[in-house]
Amino acid sequence: MTGASLQRAEVVASGGSPFALDDEGAYRAWRERKLAAYPRSVEELFVDIADPAALTTFEHAAIRERCARANMAIYILAGTPRDEKAQRAAVLALGPQLGLTAVEDHRSRDNDGLVAIEVVETGGRLGYIPYTSRPIAWHTDGYYNFHGPERAVQAMLLHCMRDADGGDNRLLDHEIAYIRLRDEDPAHIAALMHPEAMSIPENVEPDGKVRPVNVGPVFYIDPRTGALGMRYTARTRSIAWREDAATQRAVAALSRILVDETLTLSTRMRPGMGLVCNNVLHDRTGFAEGSSGGRLVYRIRYHGLIA
Repeated sequence: MTGASLQRAEVVASGGSPFALDDEGAYRAWRERKLAAYPRSVEELFVDIADPAALTTFEHAAIRERCARANMAIYILAGTPRDEKAQRAAVLALGPQLGLTAVEDHRSRDNDGLVAIEVVETGGRLGYIPYTSRPIAWHTDGYYNFHGPERAVQAMLLHCMRDADGGDNRLLDHEIAYIRLRDEDPAHIAALMHPEAMSIPENVEPDGKVRPVNVGPVFYIDPRTGALGMRYTARTRSIAWREDAATQRAVAALSRILVDETLTLSTRMRPGMGLVCNNVLHDRTGFAEGSSGGRLVYRIRYHGLIA
């Protein structure tokens, strides 16, 4: 059962949503199951797969099981790594097998929908931190492009083609962050669910294209599935938080939780490894390019959840 379908089942079983602040019983029952099942080591997320373009029944079930527990899975390609063209095709074929078909129309995507995350020195990606070797703070993807739950980035796939010396990722299911915040003070959740909790200012690119200001909540509920979504960045530049005391307390609490959380998982993806997830919290350490030709990770983002 996927994370989204698990939440739907719990809504039916309990008569309410575990994410409703006025339904403590549903929340407590869901919280207990979530924490009991959550992986304690990153190896619990690993799934060996032979061919991303044709998952076996066992491989498909294993990915779904890990996503039900932690909203993410890490696959490892078996055998000899394939060439770049073959791996691109395989990555593109993996998403639809997991119910991911609505691809985000990202500004830097290639014609097939993939975005190459690599160090660049020219072009339209220049100046954006993912395309440098610098560290990236905690975030969920697409936080700057929220247009309601139906058009949010809800899932993504990262596939490592070439690694580097560094570039490690820390991973944390956003539902764990929700639990920690709600346990500390439900007012944190109320503040971060406010429709104007977090704003990303207007961005004007060198070619004159304008990305308008983007305003929305941090936590939101997908009305189609009952699933919890999150948009967040730990950046301190190009971001504005709602100017009230409750929001400021909630943001400070979340920052502290992301420093101290014991359920954070860490890994460095190697060639042939990939992360598929329901847009969990993640970061990236800085890296040195090394002798492999430069770090290259393919990314594709989706509207919709792993199903």
